Parts: sequence; structure tokens; C-alpha cells
Amino acid sequence: MLKVGDVSPNFTLLDQNNKSHSLSDYYDNWLLLYFYPKDNTEGCIKEACALRDDFYGFSARSGSPSGRKKFPIEIVGVSVDSVLSHKKFAEQYKLPFTLLADEKKEVVKLYGVWGKKKFMGREYNGIFRTSFLINPKGLIEKIYQNVKPAEHSSEVLGYLKGLAV
Repeated sequence: MLKVGDVSPNFTLLDQNNKSHSLSDYYDNWLLLYFYPKDNTEGCIKEACALRDDFYGFSARSGSPSGRKKFPIEIVGVSVDSVLSHKKFAEQYKLPFTLLADEKKEVVKLYGVWGKKKFMGREYNGIFRTSFLINPKGLIEKIYQNVKPAEHSSEVLGYLKGLAV
């Protein structure tokens, strides 16, 4: 199980535009790597749209009230849905960030977010809604587990505002 302070495992996946992305592409920036269960489901729509609505708060956040240089934070979503499913989801909700398709379930297992879930008395394998805040050195700064979709974006922004960067 990954923990705060660990080096985030590198990977390469295709995005909603069939373009290859590796985790190492995001080094030198902050990254919110969020894992979500399924495109076009109620909770996933809420989470993605909240991140979308706060996108500029993420991408142009000030380092401190003293006016220090602004720095970007990238947002990348990952699920086991297909590239085509991600494309439709991103277009329908005008998502300004990358969605990666982990159809082989390699990255969700690497990050420990794939496993047995229960819903309405039914047991199945799926993604645990979890996010990793990764610092510019590629280290896991914070892990958000059991994410509440509608509140997650503001929770991350609040944490970032408290950092002395």
C-alpha cells in the first residue's frame, strides 16, 4: 500500500484523445491524480464537474498571500473505462483536464485502488474513489481515501492553500 512520502509509481496510459501520458510528464508540477469508478455515473459526474469548476483555482493558485510566484497544479483522472468513453465524458461535461484509460487495470492495481466492493448487497471488483496529491519531486504529499465527490475539489484546494510553498 502506498503512503505519504513514497515515490509515486510511474506509468504510461492513453488519454481521451488517444495521446500517451506518463506520470513523469508531470514532474516539476503539483499533480492531483484522482481515481474514479466510472464515466457518466452520478458520483463521478459530481467529482469531475467540481474539479472542472475549480480548475482555475488549481491551475493558478498563489503560493502565499505575500504574492509569491503562482504555480500550476495539473489534474489527471484515471478509470478503467475506454479512451472513447473518456472522450465522450470529457466532451459532454467540458472537462479541461486529462482522463486516462486504464483498461488493463494495471495502474489501479499499482496504486492499490482496485479491489472488492459492496453495493446494495452485491459484491464486485471496482475502483475505490481515491486521490493522490503528488508534489513536484514525484513524492506522494497526501492521499485522499473514501472521497466525497461533491466536496473533494474544495478539500484539495483548502489543503494547497495551507501549504507554505
